[in-house]
Amino acid sequence: MLSKQHIINRFISYVTIDTESDPESNSTPSSDKQWDLANKLYQELIDIGLNDVTIDENAYIMATLPSNVGHSVPTIGFVSHFDTSPDFTGANVNPQIIENYDGKDIVLNIEQNIVLSPDYFEDLLLYKGQTLITTDGTTLLGADDKAGICEIVSAMEYLIAHPEIKHGKIRICFTPDEEIGRGAHKFDIKKFDADWAYTVDGSQVGELEYENFNAAAAKVKINGKIVHPGYAKGKMVNAMYYASEFINALPKQEVPELTEGYEGFFHLYSIEGKVEETNLQYIIRDHDFEKFEARKVLMQKVADEMNLRYGKTVIELDIKDQYFNMKEKVEPVMHIVDIAEEAMKALNINPLIKPIRGGTDGSQLSYMGLPCPNIFAGGHNFHGRYEYVPVESIEKAIKVICKIAELTQKKAK
Repeated sequence: MLSKQHIINRFISYVTIDTESDPESNSTPSSDKQWDLANKLYQELIDIGLNDVTIDENAYIMATLPSNVGHSVPTIGFVSHFDTSPDFTGANVNPQIIENYDGKDIVLNIEQNIVLSPDYFEDLLLYKGQTLITTDGTTLLGADDKAGICEIVSAMEYLIAHPEIKHGKIRICFTPDEEIGRGAHKFDIKKFDADWAYTVDGSQVGELEYENFNAAAAKVKINGKIVHPGYAKGKMVNAMYYASEFINALPKQEVPELTEGYEGFFHLYSIEGKVEETNLQYIIRDHDFEKFEARKVLMQKVADEMNLRYGKTVIELDIKDQYFNMKEKVEPVMHIVDIAEEAMKALNINPLIKPIRGGTDGSQLSYMGLPCPNIFAGGHNFHGRYEYVPVESIEKAIKVICKIAELTQKKAK
């Protein structure tokens, strides 16, 4: 295995480059700063010895590790994204390295009294004695998904240095804009030319996922009318009150903070309100397609009933599908999940097969013709100041990638 310090250095070189995506932009990548890491990765893949390294006009990076066996082996791929979430700043990331974690509180920022505590984040206790990389409490870390990129690059570097590990042709791709739902939009499946792939974009060690939410985004515009409040009787229409009515008409228990497992939800994540106009932004999620469709119908029904009741267009609703549950596309080729599960077991890693309460590039890629389950990258508490990743988890993911490649060729003999 590559040295721990080599892996740490590689990961830190990625997370200290700001790659926050921009949902308001229509370009690809959505932010120019994503090119900073994309260009670095392009050169790094050349430097470690991969073949056919390309970067296109939209910053999609692809490369090949050629087969080192004589028999025919399916071409497999590994995919990660280099953008970070716009939910929390990824600028000026200052990683902290906690060696031999003692299981106690980690003070991320003394001045602001920001503490990463196992009393709240119980998963920390899984990593006593390990080396953790955390934030300084003022930014996210970017392990989602720069840990995945680090793991794929490191696995390819290791396989190149160890030709005694036999494998077929391996394709890799790093994408922009996954965090805003566009990571697969300009992915060239034909150019990638793999039989199947794995996104390396999960959380804790052992995660193996081939089910995800069906997903949609909803923008709700509420129209009001502003007049002087002293002369407002019968004239003012306060959009914020209508917004409150709309919010309260949706099921109050079906929200992220009250659901788990296969349970879906409506998530109100943004409100911008004034008397004259208020805007709500929701995401709609459900694993079951019929329930997913029912959620969209319910939201439209609430809007229609309010408009009918008030005799005018109070609510303007725009719902757009984002991605669908990859289960439908992966189940017919379940051997690709079985190989990943076998790889983990061979490395004494307990596979955690569970539905993703979210999505990955793999969900869209599966519907584009590239079946693509998701495996762990090792990080925790994504999209916020408490994000961290154990270095030992990165090392395990590197080994899983190598083992998947090895098992794929063995099964092809």
